[in-house]
Parts: sequence; structure tokens; C-alpha cells
Amino acid sequence: MRDLDWIKDLVEAEQKMEESGMVDFSTGYSPDESLKNETIKFLTQIKELFIDFSTVFNKYRGLAVGGVKIYGISKTQADFMLFRNGFKLFFIMEKPGAITIRTQFHGADYTPGATMTAPQIDSLGPDDHIEARWGAFGAIIWTHQELEVRPENLVKFHFTKFVRESSK
Repeated sequence: MRDLDWIKDLVEAEQKMEESGMVDFSTGYSPDESLKNETIKFLTQIKELFIDFSTVFNKYRGLAVGGVKIYGISKTQADFMLFRNGFKLFFIMEKPGAITIRTQFHGADYTPGATMTAPQIDSLGPDDHIEARWGAFGAIIWTHQELEVRPENLVKFHFTKFVRESSK
């Protein structure tokens, strides 16, 4: 479905102008607000794809243990995390137009015959960064290392990598 919220904002700005009798050119389209909304929309879109892929994966896997779980992150607008067997895959809006993808392992430092130590958290390689670029007529183009990102390709790549890394 197309995003038509901008029309609502346009109507509200016009109504305010009619009520006050003053023209305010600062209302209406805001690039900063647009970038924030597009970032949230992009994160929501990839989260929905992850939900679809993990539902199918968990169904085919058939076991209650070892499935992929998806959690929202509290006190954030759209950040989320995949979890499986101590592995976590985070999608974090660092700022409008900038998304970080980070994989971490949260496990116990265990040696047979030794006592258990506090859990450790290790990052599994470098973070991936997705950035927004402005296109013609206010279009937002999502990129990774200057190359365009398509949501389904991004999710398929990271879901496959996450499942392989999180296998016991």
C-alpha cells in the first residue's frame, strides 16, 4: 500500500492556514521528518520479512527448541532483534537515515571440569551499515557501501547467515 500520510499533513497545514489567515511556508514537507519516517518504515518492512521467513523456517524445522525468535527492542521506535541458540542479530536505527546491523553471541565461557564464569558477549565480525541517500524528487534510496539495497535481498542474506551461525 502506498504511503499517503504526506497528504494528511498537507491538508492539516492548509486548514491551519485557513483558520489563522496567515501563510506559513515552514509547514508541510520536512526532509528531516521524512527521513525519520522512511527509516522507521524501512525497518518495519524488513522486520515483517524476517517474521515471514522465520515463521516458515520454524514450521519446516518442526522442533520447539532452536527456532528463530524476533523481539522488538524496548524504548525504540522500530529496532528489533533475532534470537536463536544464544546468537542475536540486531537491527538498530542509529539516527534517521542510518541503520546498523550487528551480530552478537551471548554464551557461557565453559571449559569441561571448570566452574562456570559470567556470560560473555562477543561481536561476530564487523557491523553492516545501511544508509539512506537522497534521490530525485525527494526519493530515498537505501544503500550499503554505496550500492542500492533491496529489502528482500538484505533479509535473505542476513537470515541465511544468522541461521548458519546460530546452528548448534
